[in-house]
Amino acid sequence: MKNWTLIYDGFEPAEEGHREALCTLGNGYFATRGAAAESEADDIHYPGTYLAGGYNRLETEIAGRTIENEDLVNLPNWLVLKFKIEDENWFDVMSVELLSYRQELNLQHGVLTRTICFRDKKKRETTIIDRRFVHRVQMHLAAQEITVIPENWSGRIQFQSALDGTVINAGVERYKQLNSKHLDVLDLGRTEDDLIWLLTETNQSHIRIAEAARTDVFVNEDPVIVEKNLVQQAGWIGQEFVVQTKEKTPVSVQKTISLFTSRDVAISEPLLDAIDALRTADDFQTLLESHITKWKHTWDRCDIEIIHNTRTQMILRLHIFHLLQTASRNSIDLDIGVPARGWHGEAYRGHIFWDELFIFPYLNLRLPMLTCSLLRYRFRRLDRARLAARQAGFKGAMYPWQSGSNGREETQQLHLNPQSGRWLPDNTHLQRHVNAAIVYNVWLYYKTTKDLEFLASCGAEMALEIARFMADLTTYNEALDRYEILGVMGPDEYHDAYPDSDKPGLNNNAYTNVMTVFVLRTAIQILELLPLRRRRDLQELLGLDMGEIDSWRDMIRKMRLVFHDDGILSQFEGYDRLQEFDWDGYRQKYGDIHRLDRILEKEGDSVNRYKASKQPDVLMLFYLFSAEEIKSLFNAMGYDFDPEMIPKNIEYYLNRSSHGSTLSYIVFCWVMARSDRRRSWEMFQKALEADVSDVQGGTTREGIHLGAMAGTVDILQRCYTGLAFEDEMLALNPRIPHDIEKLCMKIKYHNRWIDIATTPGSMTIASDSCELNAVKFRFQDKVYELRPGQKHTFALD
Repeated sequence: MKNWTLIYDGFEPAEEGHREALCTLGNGYFATRGAAAESEADDIHYPGTYLAGGYNRLETEIAGRTIENEDLVNLPNWLVLKFKIEDENWFDVMSVELLSYRQELNLQHGVLTRTICFRDKKKRETTIIDRRFVHRVQMHLAAQEITVIPENWSGRIQFQSALDGTVINAGVERYKQLNSKHLDVLDLGRTEDDLIWLLTETNQSHIRIAEAARTDVFVNEDPVIVEKNLVQQAGWIGQEFVVQTKEKTPVSVQKTISLFTSRDVAISEPLLDAIDALRTADDFQTLLESHITKWKHTWDRCDIEIIHNTRTQMILRLHIFHLLQTASRNSIDLDIGVPARGWHGEAYRGHIFWDELFIFPYLNLRLPMLTCSLLRYRFRRLDRARLAARQAGFKGAMYPWQSGSNGREETQQLHLNPQSGRWLPDNTHLQRHVNAAIVYNVWLYYKTTKDLEFLASCGAEMALEIARFMADLTTYNEALDRYEILGVMGPDEYHDAYPDSDKPGLNNNAYTNVMTVFVLRTAIQILELLPLRRRRDLQELLGLDMGEIDSWRDMIRKMRLVFHDDGILSQFEGYDRLQEFDWDGYRQKYGDIHRLDRILEKEGDSVNRYKASKQPDVLMLFYLFSAEEIKSLFNAMGYDFDPEMIPKNIEYYLNRSSHGSTLSYIVFCWVMARSDRRRSWEMFQKALEADVSDVQGGTTREGIHLGAMAGTVDILQRCYTGLAFEDEMLALNPRIPHDIEKLCMKIKYHNRWIDIATTPGSMTIASDSCELNAVKFRFQDKVYELRPGQKHTFALD
């Protein structure tokens, strides 16, 4: 079971926040951090619960300006379940002598367990075992159980079970100067059948949140009736009760909670439904069994087995686990996107960036209906994107770099450099390439599923309006007879302006320019795929005539790229004139220079002056496209493409990267996979450890990095297997590192389940016998047909 279990032996106060994020439990509807049941928010613990899409806005006076931020709201804490022995204080792991401490996250079952043996000041030895889960199927339910075993004593144990509505958003240190009280407590109480409940509301978005709790008591596994005394404080309601016990006799308290909000569908009113759901909910053990069964069914389709070593497999499954907790079948029709940091904490305020680009490839091949639902989040905000484009003076639809509730631009106006203490302008909204990512996601989803209905009803309209915006973003340079894109940012967030310039933005970012060509070509291709009537209707609706489409074709032919004298594709115009950076000197001086931008700003300098990148920018092109696809794009623009350009650019930009983003190692791993498997595997191992080892120096405690987690999974499923979609068929051209003994997975392609197993010496592809139709696939340079129940095995060089 070790490759299915994240294990922590020993209590490390400084590591608790990190562990809490990684041990978060969720079901695609809500998520709760893995904080101890007895803990409160302090310098060690942060017991947060978050609703998918549960946002609220607050204003704050900062640096003489009124700024408004939209945050993912920390909901009332349902975890509160404390105990104390006789007349001692409530149990606190910091105030007892620990004999043993072990925390286990069972990824296979979705259950978090903590086992502690301790000795108190009166030499009493006690074992406690607590378990919890957030139900995989019944998305409004969660449960926890604490079992207390007196090892060498008999006496009285007092318990407290509560719902705490006094919480604020305090999970990110650098946000603490911002207003953080998002909840108002509307009411609280107890029902006649001894359930406690709490009703709150966000104070700007007016989302009502109802939580109810049922507490059951067992002695030696037998249910007992105890008198529960109601305890109330402002915004807080609980029950306290006493159990008499004997040496070696376990006392278990089981707490089942329900959570409903006014955003829910198929309900009458949140509080009414929360209480009803709890009254009809099964007991703890029955709920646990159905929860485990659903996880089994999920893993049957979604697991990726890698035979290498136990730790690699465990971390890979941890990454898949958090993907499947952030977005699941429960997420369908919730009108949510995929947040960059999961629903695991308050970093990035729960906003949606471009990380879907790294996340959707995994979902496309296993839960395509979920991808479809998540893409509809973007479609529902198309009118808002049109408004944003119009207000900025552009045609079409301009999606925001950071999105939240309604699709307006949520990028902060100011950001705090925690090293200097200064608030600085935030120009990252200039990352217009997020629009290209949406089109890429639509197109990849279609190629994987052949879902023409989605393309016709939603995808095409988004792609065409984004194409219209990106075309309008271009400027024609008559002297060069080329189109340019001015005043934008690429994926490398270090560079947001030219040195000593007061004007934000950069010109001719290579990634943005090439992705614009991709968007224009793809939009035209999508339009041609549509049924004739839908095509005509859409063109009439959008006022899109052939003259405008012909102008797109002209832009494709004449889009400008900038090259250095040595043939390197320039990250942006003028990059080659920047100063080289003293990497060795700064590493020697500071050690960790992941956030080089903050270090230099503290020194009164600017990273804009240097050839230093936070993460790959140009190289994202080689991440998203094969060499053949890059050649096609370059040729369409009138540029020659030499395959040697790829390793040459990799080496150039690798030597100028600080890896300040967790996505950095993902991209380098991918682009090196064909030319340097050894270094690619080294990069993969670094990417794999990003959150588990918290390589960014404390950021994981604020929320996982979901894009990077998904990226590691996609490297195995697509990069190392050479899995691609082309010409109406699946393509396979494996080149897995020799470190991997075997890689096994299931994928769903064009609505057919396929098994793939790869070793360094062979690849086997098989179809379920229950499939109705054959699948065409290309292995290396030859085309085959995979019929139902058939298996092909190929030898690899």
